[in-house]
Amino acid sequence: MTIAAVGAVIINASEEAATVVFLFLVGELLEGIAAGRARASIQSLTKLVPKTAFLEVNGQTREVPADSLEIGAVISVRPGDRVPADGTIIDGASSINEAPVTGESTPLRKGSGDPVFAGTINGESVLKVKVTAAASDNTIARVVKLVEEAQEAKSPTERFIDRFSKYYTPGVLVVGALVAIVPPLVLGSAWSEWVYKGLAVLLIGCPCALVISTPAAIAASLSAGARRGLLLKGGAVLEEFRRINAIALDKTGTLTEGKPKVTDVIASGRSDADVLRLAAALENGSSHPLALAILAKAEESQVSVPSASGSKAIGGKGVSANVEGQVVFLGSPQAAAETASVSSELATRIQALNDEGKTVSILLVGDQVAGAIAMRDEPRDDARQGLDALKRMGIRTVMLTGDNKRTAAAIGKQLGMDDVRAELLPEDKQKIVGQFQKQGMKVAKVGDGINDAPALAAADIGIAMGGGTDVALETADAAVLHGRVLDIARMVELSKATMSNITQNITIALGLKAVFLVTTIMGYTGLWPAILADTGATVLVTFNALRLLSPKFSEANV
Repeated sequence: MTIAAVGAVIINASEEAATVVFLFLVGELLEGIAAGRARASIQSLTKLVPKTAFLEVNGQTREVPADSLEIGAVISVRPGDRVPADGTIIDGASSINEAPVTGESTPLRKGSGDPVFAGTINGESVLKVKVTAAASDNTIARVVKLVEEAQEAKSPTERFIDRFSKYYTPGVLVVGALVAIVPPLVLGSAWSEWVYKGLAVLLIGCPCALVISTPAAIAASLSAGARRGLLLKGGAVLEEFRRINAIALDKTGTLTEGKPKVTDVIASGRSDADVLRLAAALENGSSHPLALAILAKAEESQVSVPSASGSKAIGGKGVSANVEGQVVFLGSPQAAAETASVSSELATRIQALNDEGKTVSILLVGDQVAGAIAMRDEPRDDARQGLDALKRMGIRTVMLTGDNKRTAAAIGKQLGMDDVRAELLPEDKQKIVGQFQKQGMKVAKVGDGINDAPALAAADIGIAMGGGTDVALETADAAVLHGRVLDIARMVELSKATMSNITQNITIALGLKAVFLVTTIMGYTGLWPAILADTGATVLVTFNALRLLSPKFSEANV
């Protein structure tokens, strides 16, 4: 640009020289504004976190800056307020609107023991929340930091364009010089005409649009993904996703919720509600996952839970207590059979439930069977939909789990998975990933636990589920922050959309240059159209990349 502007002045084309500089600066300004939108898109997440919080100390509440909250502090969140920090509810229950952070349109009902994230909105009740992360380390802050770091990591295509530009730019200078010198020296043409054309060639060949074509698309995609809970650690990971043709998924906490739910209540001589309330009375106050499942079902069914006395746990068998003047026991079928007679009909039903991968507990009142409760870690709501989306893309899916074969097979059947491998140790999962790779497949591994870390590291791309351990999140190349199986397919689609966008950008950048190079040498265009072509190409490329920020752009085919 400098050579072209100075050269234009020398050949008495000062008006065109001024226009060249002006349009170049306008182009740079527009490019900066457009490219800044990608960074602003992700930075805007930080504005979701309120500036102040209501801190509770010794029964007194006072307003303090949210960034001063320490881990372990107890805060009060009023109805309609945004949650000022990541934490765990210790008192109260309310609907939490996570749409600003996760995009989930339906508010989630949360109560004591459930996690809440900074920036989400409390619904109808006052909550007391124990802070679990400092302001600089809450969910939103970590996402922003990781995305900014990822945007600095160049993809293979971006590195190639950088290497190409090192040769391309000197090449353009040489071509411009040859256009300006050869015709006058060899053919005796007018120097002013061909020097003018040589300067125009320099403007046409400016690599601004070409150089910005890839990083603009990468930055926009990483920001758009993060806003929807799709965290990819760099352009290389984003680019690699489109090549994935096999995905190995953990079961517990990945395909399933990671916590059991009551699936069946079987009454024997009593109502279902009666069985549920007596079981809940025994489990009240317990933190065992199965106990929490029964209590959650009782709350959902709105049954009145009576008080219990003399509660005692019987090792390996179950729990018993006095409820409403009767001895009530809840435990395994084997333990119940030691005290009461289990009918053949109920035994057959229990066997059928076991075959479905469910855990069954029998409720005894005195020495009589009152009923049974079946529980299972159920698939996530979108698990089947997510797996179907991957299959439509031609991606093979396989379940890898350390759980027993019966439970794994039942969940696999429910989700329509043909390839289910169970009772695996961490090293077994790693070996299976390696076997797929030896078959020439590009493999992604999805998991949420420490036992998934070896396989996550061995896979071409490791994907951690959002509710997973820090080890899984640190080991993985990408993370599904909101735990939706469908988001895995959206990552693949985002990768494909990004690479398609980059191809379009490069085509625009080089195509316009080729057209104007020919027309300039033929004498149809000069300096003004040349700089307009370069500036226009740069702006077109940048705004085309920013289409990736549209929430629906990369999800059209999922």
